Amino acid sequence: MKLNCDLGESFGLWKMGLDAQVMPHINLANIACGFHASDPLTMSKTLTLAKQHQVSIGAHPAYPDLVGFGRRSMACSSEELQALITYQVGALQALAVAQGLTLSYVKPHGALYNDMMKDIKVFADICQAISRYNNKLTLMIQALPDTRQFQEIADSYGITLWFEAFADRNYQDNGLLVPRSQANAVITEPKAVLARCQTLLEHGHLLSENDKAIEMQVDTLCVHGDNPSAVDLVVELSTLINGHSQNHSAE
Repeated sequence: MKLNCDLGESFGLWKMGLDAQVMPHINLANIACGFHASDPLTMSKTLTLAKQHQVSIGAHPAYPDLVGFGRRSMACSSEELQALITYQVGALQALAVAQGLTLSYVKPHGALYNDMMKDIKVFADICQAISRYNNKLTLMIQALPDTRQFQEIADSYGITLWFEAFADRNYQDNGLLVPRSQANAVITEPKAVLARCQTLLEHGHLLSENDKAIEMQVDTLCVHGDNPSAVDLVVELSTLINGHSQNHSAE
């Protein structure tokens, strides 16, 4: 299981996240593309940091919503949404090529990610946009108990999927995330986050907010590093996952 983190989300003089401290401990860097956060120089510096630590890079496109940090849904036509995706992925790819790097995947951000998981048409539009640009790019989506519908559409566009879980987010019984509008959406106690990830590694399921076991295929775990305590948690999760992998390799 690989750790992924949303990075490069500063913008001009406004700083967001502790990218330099997080990057050495993750496998996949989801880099903002300028629509919900970031700018060309920030994108370039984040790519340099990823290159330094040999971290795979992915585009983190969003709705064009700097003020709302991409957390507000927008009513986009299929044509507009596909253009937004292509524009952002292409911008990051251009900066990556300038440093001898290649994008590996795409992970939509915020409201676009949530809409993709709730509205199969949005998901299909994203798949089509990626397919037209470069169908060798993997699409990262939320792990669910049943992903057959998503897999069928992705297959029709020749797109590979990675399924992700969230270390510090509570889940509803149906496998979807508890909305951020609710007080219990984010798990803030580090020991609780580590315990649920231990359960996922050993038993292949997460517990919902009502302690229901949700079984799912998980390829990657999303972590956040926007404060010192979050960075410490990323280090502990990295140690936990690496230790688990080594134990299984030895068996």
